[in-house]
Amino acid sequence: MLFRSQSVDGTDLSYYLLAYDADSKERQDHPAGLISERILDALDSEPVTDVFLFSHGWRGDVPAAREQYQGWLQAMAKCESDRASIRKKRPGFRPLLIGLHWPSEHWGEEDLSKEVSFAPGAEVADEIDPVSAYATRLGDSPQVREALKVIIEADRSAGVSDSMPEKVIAAYRALDKAVGLPKSGPDAAPGADWQVFDPEAIYEAAKADSPVMESVSFGLPGRGSFLGPLRVLSFWKMKDRARQFGERGVHPFLVAMQSLTAGRDVRYHLAGHSFGCIVASSALAGPVDAGTTPDQVDSLVLLQGALSLWSYCKQVPAGSGKPGYFHRIIARQQVRGSIVTTQSRYDTAVGTWYPRAAWSAGQVEFSVEANLPTYGAVGAYGIQGTGLSPEELAMKSLGESYDFRAGGIYNIEGSGYIKDGRGFSGAHSDIRKPEVAHAVWSAVIG
Repeated sequence: MLFRSQSVDGTDLSYYLLAYDADSKERQDHPAGLISERILDALDSEPVTDVFLFSHGWRGDVPAAREQYQGWLQAMAKCESDRASIRKKRPGFRPLLIGLHWPSEHWGEEDLSKEVSFAPGAEVADEIDPVSAYATRLGDSPQVREALKVIIEADRSAGVSDSMPEKVIAAYRALDKAVGLPKSGPDAAPGADWQVFDPEAIYEAAKADSPVMESVSFGLPGRGSFLGPLRVLSFWKMKDRARQFGERGVHPFLVAMQSLTAGRDVRYHLAGHSFGCIVASSALAGPVDAGTTPDQVDSLVLLQGALSLWSYCKQVPAGSGKPGYFHRIIARQQVRGSIVTTQSRYDTAVGTWYPRAAWSAGQVEFSVEANLPTYGAVGAYGIQGTGLSPEELAMKSLGESYDFRAGGIYNIEGSGYIKDGRGFSGAHSDIRKPEVAHAVWSAVIG
């Protein structure tokens, strides 16, 4: 019997969970062996017509990834009319579904043999050594740990302070150097698309606006506002990890799959959520100096994307005149079908904390040319900028048709459906709706 990583409860669907480590290398500890080999075997031996690659975003351990993919695919299974339409358009339609997993939860459960969630509550978080937790996220070098010890000890022992102590500022400077993230402006790669790390300014904002600065935490443990700059640094580091995972992990596997199915009528579809949109985009674009370029894919869907709204444009307004990091996807015409994004005003994660994570030294500013923020997310504003002609649409009900055209870019305002949630992220993860799945299917159907 053919192995499947996970059946989807209550549906006729199943998918492979393809897991990678923090270095973007496939995990080799799955009980069934290398899942990539299982996938390639299926592509070689089964009459697969369409391959789907999905990527979760931040705070995803193995159980959380499984739970997310269950929810997304259950929503897609409910779109009976869409499924009938694609079967009519592609007789013999047989999908191969792949859920990508990359470690984006520092205390997460990463045992691939377990099916239950170990998502931490407050009691678990209190037991975790915060130095080790942050070090895992930022790079576990002696220099990182030394700086973290100073910062976290100061946070634990400090009362209310009018200013950040000099020793903490010095520790942050050392930590920033040890982490080594470039700061190259809004036209740079995800993780390098910022300009200034100013711990003092972040601390002042944390005092004045502590709920917002808490929202940048990604759930990392900590009590005081001395940790505000640490959370911001973690945010940019995870953007960088998402890009590297897409470029170094998923990209070569996509090329390998397409090479195996060359000459066959097999279509490929990419979809991501949050930082998973960086993963999907990076997998398609590949590294800037890549020696290989994937064939065209047939759809690209970015759900509540936590990546720059300028990522795909020909010239970033506030940058140095360079194109957005993923503009080469447009220039190469790598998407045969449509590019679809979703937005929601109830998504406070991308609407509030995404720009705030880049706010240092007055970086939250608006482009004179476009009246759009220099640092804003696709999940709040859609794909924007020169060299593009995006269509702005409202999310439709299951009975309404989108009629997406090949080569089109569609920003779908989904506040009518992506609206449920609470806490700092709001409705950021409220994408397990049939109406959201209907938009995904519509991009697939074309």
